[in-house]
Amino acid sequence: MLSQTDRFEIKKAHGSLTSLEAYTDKVLLIVNTASKCGFTPQYKGLEVLHQKYKDQGLVVLGFPCDQFAHQEPASDAEIQNFCLINFGVSFPVMAKIEVNGAKAHPLFVELRKRTKGLLGDAIKWNFTKFLVSPGGEDVQRYAPTVEPEKMEDDIKALLGK
Repeated sequence: MLSQTDRFEIKKAHGSLTSLEAYTDKVLLIVNTASKCGFTPQYKGLEVLHQKYKDQGLVVLGFPCDQFAHQEPASDAEIQNFCLINFGVSFPVMAKIEVNGAKAHPLFVELRKRTKGLLGDAIKWNFTKFLVSPGGEDVQRYAPTVEPEKMEDDIKALLGK
């Protein structure tokens, strides 16, 4: 269960560690991202959701991943710069991680276990999205093809709007 947040340490792009514990009472939108993907323009829609709902309890968290066709070859610093310059991203984009396989980050192992996609629990591609309720009780998975704005009703429902 995601409410046991102390076991989900995440590394920020500049290298410091943090925990999901700070977000226990928030709605989380967790996305594996990449800068050289056909879905990369979704950063814009993610930023729109972030700006629109951050004061109401939504936290968007981007996790760059280079496991899909080498579409995120950049360093963490280069990724931060790319996101800011090209899409005005102000939500947290963490350090690069793996989402599948033996080296998958524990957060994504748990998200995958709690939801099923086209390939079972494996993540199919960049910009797979996970919407997590406050406290981590409920997790919904969205395919890379689902544009962020299509998730707005589900986000509002979790925010109690």
